[in-house]
Order: sequence, then structure tokens, then C-alpha cells
Amino acid sequence: MNTNTSVPSTDTAALVARDGILLAARIGLGILMIAHAKLEYDFAGGSITGVGELFEQSNIPLAAITGPANVLFEFVGGVAMILGLAVRLVGVLMAVNMAGAWIFVHTSGLYATDHNGPELVIALGLLSLMLAAFGSGRVGIDHLIAGRRRSGRPAR
Repeated sequence: MNTNTSVPSTDTAALVARDGILLAARIGLGILMIAHAKLEYDFAGGSITGVGELFEQSNIPLAAITGPANVLFEFVGGVAMILGLAVRLVGVLMAVNMAGAWIFVHTSGLYATDHNGPELVIALGLLSLMLAAFGSGRVGIDHLIAGRRRSGRPAR
């Protein structure tokens, strides 16, 4: 029987690795979404309503609503993802957002020479679903909130 407690158990090492991978995935996805929101905003002339006009040019339904909602969601959702806040919900919503991008904007074939293929939005959508399934890990606000709920302490 091994009584050496200075070496972490396999379970502990696996949890630490899992948390590190989830943190890296969250930060990466969050940065990409924030950067894309900034790109859309800048491309629309620095105007939220301009994003709606861009969406209208792409024939996206209800462009005046979906354009501004999209850019705001990508920014706020990206920040939430980085912080590990509402990761399961934000992950599902980001996956739906990426499906919409695939259907309405990135309509070329895979690896199309016009650089409008759906590869990136597919990858981002799948990463979003993975985070929705596994959550934030132990390094995120979701974990802190869940811990307080389990212990019965009020959140501050």
C-alpha cells in the first residue's frame, strides 16, 4: 500500500489536467468571440446599427435585430466564457450562433478557395458544445457559485 501523499493521485492529476484544458478552451473561445465582435463592429463603421446593415447585406432574417444582438452576444458571451460564467448556457447559445453563421454566411464548400468556407464556424460550434457539455471546470465563476450553493452559504 502506497502511503506517499506527496505524489498526487491519478485522479487528482486528471482533474487538474481537465481543469487546465477547460480553462484554455474557454479563454481561447472567449478571445475569438470578442475579437470577432470587434471585427464586425469595426467593419460596420463602429456602429451597432451598422452591424444590422451588414447582416441585411448577407440576407440574414430580421437583420436590424439579429445583427446588433449577435455582436453584443459575441462580446458578452466571450467575456462570460473567459470568466467561466454560465458556460453551459453560453456554450449552447454560441453553438447555435455558429450554426447560423454556417447557414447564412459561410455557405461555400469546405476549404473553399474564396475563404468563405464553414471550417472555422464548425470548429467553434463544436468547441462551444464541448464546453456546454463539460462546463467551466474548477477554475471559473460557475464552480464558485456551485460550491456556495452546496455549502448553503449565500453568494456575495
